[in-house]
Amino acid sequence: MTSQVLFYIIIGILVLNFTIDKILDFLNAKRFNDPIPELLEDVYDKQEYDRSQVYKAEKFRFSMISSAVSFIATLLFFFLDGFAYVDSLARSFSENNVVVALLFFGMILLISGVLGLPFSYYNTFVIEEKFGFNKTTFMTFVLDKLKGALLAVVLGGGILALIIWFYESTGENFWIWAWGLVMLFSLFMNMFYARLIVPLFNKQSPLPQGSLRDKIETYATKVGFHLKKIFVIDGSKRSTKANAYFSGLGNEKRITLYDTLIEDLEEEEIVAVLAHEVGHYKKRHILFNLLATFSTTGFTFWLLSLMIDNNLLSQALGVEESSFHIGLIAFGVLYTPISELTGLLMNYLSRKFEYQADNYAKTTYKPGPMISALKKLSRKNLSNLTPHPAYVFAHYSHPTLLNRFQNLLR
Repeated sequence: MTSQVLFYIIIGILVLNFTIDKILDFLNAKRFNDPIPELLEDVYDKQEYDRSQVYKAEKFRFSMISSAVSFIATLLFFFLDGFAYVDSLARSFSENNVVVALLFFGMILLISGVLGLPFSYYNTFVIEEKFGFNKTTFMTFVLDKLKGALLAVVLGGGILALIIWFYESTGENFWIWAWGLVMLFSLFMNMFYARLIVPLFNKQSPLPQGSLRDKIETYATKVGFHLKKIFVIDGSKRSTKANAYFSGLGNEKRITLYDTLIEDLEEEEIVAVLAHEVGHYKKRHILFNLLATFSTTGFTFWLLSLMIDNNLLSQALGVEESSFHIGLIAFGVLYTPISELTGLLMNYLSRKFEYQADNYAKTTYKPGPMISALKKLSRKNLSNLTPHPAYVFAHYSHPTLLNRFQNLLR
């Protein structure tokens, strides 16, 4: 195989992946005006349903435009030897391979960030603002971008530097060390993300004593779930959309409720949502997801170790001097079909887990508050009630609202 053939294989994968993604988007959009299933007829009134239709259509058009621009920019970067230019520029500053790689990816991320910034701004301050979701100020928007970039530099750059150092120090066995590093980092973040990262973006405060906390603690005691850390996060700082999530393991486990969730739902509905989150813990879904990540990460690094020394990877991107960072770019694209398949599998399992968590909430609490909570959240978020099955199969990590209702009512 020549470098030119490999280049066109890479382009073919990019084009195929984009085409499939847009076909799924189009199929999903064609279902926007389908009749609402009888079971969901009371989710929206006429005015809110019309508003949800306009919102979905506008988000679809915006997604098609933004993704097309991103795709065209990516193709141009490949065809105009953009990687070779950035690699050359990075090498003009240093001869150290780690420094060159960090500069290379830093410039790539900067280009990507600048290109995506207008779209991110428009989505936040035009579309989300128009439909009453946005609560983000311009200063918060800017600070979020800067903090996100800083975290990418510190955490992402640090991990990448260590992986390249492993590669240069241990040769073909680097993948074992890289695998161990990434898994330790993943475990650490799972344990301490809420304590270390979330405070950089949001304020968290313990749920105050009162009726809601009493009901939550009564439920937790009933199901044998040791829970002392119940926090409220100021989600209303950025959006009116509501959420709740479980994080951490052992002594670090905590439930975090968005303040918007507390505003939108009745106390029994909030306890039902929490019961669902407890279900994930009791059914060991968090542990399974960690093991799945452990396995797929190890496989990916092993496969990378078999290919990274092949000069064709760099030459296919127009770079004559073989390097880890250029090979990583080519490998990332070539790995796309595998990552798509594993993504489909993980989404399928995630939907199964959601059913199990719903069933746990249903049996240890009651189905009524869970159903009413889901209705309110769907209405509040202008959710799509008639998604296309193919789109659900490819992209949904949660079952559709209709499927969840049918399961809860059994």
